[in-house]
Amino acid sequence: MENFTMLQFFEWYYPADGSLWSHFRNEANRLKAIGIDSVWLPPAHKGMAGDQASGYDSYDLYDLGEFDQKGSVRTKYGTKQELIDAIKAGKEAGLQVYTDIVLNHMGGADEKEVVTVKKVEPENRNEFISEPIQIEAYTKFTFPGRAGKYSDFVWDYQCFSGVDYNASTQETAIYSIQNQYGEGWQDVLDLENGNYDYLMLSDIEFRNPHVREELKRWGEWFYETLDFDGFRLDAIKHMDPEFYNEWLDHLRGKYQKEFYTVGEYWAPYDLPSMIKYIEATDRRVSLFDAPLQGNFFQASKERSDFNLCTIFDNTLVQVDPELAVTLVENHDTQPLQSLEQTVDEWFRPLAYALILFREAGYPCIFYTDLYGSKYKDTGNDGEEHEITLVKLEGLERMLYCRKHIAYGLQTDYFDHPNCIGWTRQGDEEHENSGCAVILSNGDDGFKRMEIGAQHAGKVFVDYLNNVQEEITIEEDGSADFKVKGNSVSFWAVKTV
Repeated sequence: MENFTMLQFFEWYYPADGSLWSHFRNEANRLKAIGIDSVWLPPAHKGMAGDQASGYDSYDLYDLGEFDQKGSVRTKYGTKQELIDAIKAGKEAGLQVYTDIVLNHMGGADEKEVVTVKKVEPENRNEFISEPIQIEAYTKFTFPGRAGKYSDFVWDYQCFSGVDYNASTQETAIYSIQNQYGEGWQDVLDLENGNYDYLMLSDIEFRNPHVREELKRWGEWFYETLDFDGFRLDAIKHMDPEFYNEWLDHLRGKYQKEFYTVGEYWAPYDLPSMIKYIEATDRRVSLFDAPLQGNFFQASKERSDFNLCTIFDNTLVQVDPELAVTLVENHDTQPLQSLEQTVDEWFRPLAYALILFREAGYPCIFYTDLYGSKYKDTGNDGEEHEITLVKLEGLERMLYCRKHIAYGLQTDYFDHPNCIGWTRQGDEEHENSGCAVILSNGDDGFKRMEIGAQHAGKVFVDYLNNVQEEITIEEDGSADFKVKGNSVSFWAVKTV
């Protein structure tokens, strides 16, 4: 088996200049060459903010940058044809392409409707704080720019379970729509705020069978239009898991294709709910390891006060490695974003070592760690901040080490709070494979570790160039492997 690595090929502040699809097309061959195997692309459809929209504000799922809607033809990332060309180039380069699916909510409706609702207590969504009242809600989507092409389905208030704006009074609140499919929220696993079905905008009503059938038809059209390999599912903790069970089974059955799927159930400190989701979806969906990312964040802040032996405690990769997608950052955790939980720069090489060089988990690299980023935005303090994210020096070397060297039986040496390590003995399929990895969040250190007698007499060097000296493996297959303070070293066979 070959080690696989995913890349999130965008970040929140990627310029809204329509260039991302072309950028991916131009980069595809290089990405494959440096050790990337799959790429997660951002939402492809038109959002309510037109060519400025990230796509997480879904307006028209059928508009991939083809129709003049919301003030533009193209999306933030480019045109429909540029997207088709980019995915084709990615697949020709040998990459798997995953598309971002945003089906929890829609925004930017074309018309208002008079809708019967109940106002909801925001801190406890199960508590209604009004009798049924009528409001004007933006809940009718007719997509005039598309004029019925691909689908003539009209979304109205019967397709939504909640909204957050009364246009007649200009009041913002959470309103539960009283439609024929239910008077309250749908059952979701996350119990934050009592029931976290409602997240934002117009919340899609999955109890409506017409909605489910339309989204299946859209899924077929989307796949047949783009020919991708899998999905990243947005905001799944706010959705009834039964919907994606039905939707994925339909597409997998119709096309007899795996459609690898990873979901965003973002609960950094609630692993039990993530496990419940895996059970509720009968292991159909992998999940991003939000608890591990939370541990990385804490470790980077606490520095030497953090016990590295506990870095995998209460994480998905520890309890269910088969379904864990491990990550250091994403577009939501980056500075000034909604789930900001940024791993400090000094710890990022250590975090990447912990996801790239071990046998468990499917690692996902973040765009800014490969390309860097510079942007301005307003923070929670109301002030504008200029952010510079420096690309991670040595990341391509780490990807090389994962792809070619980090194989074989793993032995852990998690026996010191500030210095941990592990060895991989190597395998017969990968020439010169086998490694010793050592991390420190404190002072310079060393650790005696065994890598296997088959390596006796071999000279090992640090492929990350943090320690310059060489180490010779002793007769019993062990050696003292060194590491600099606040650093990581990857020791493997010297080949030149």
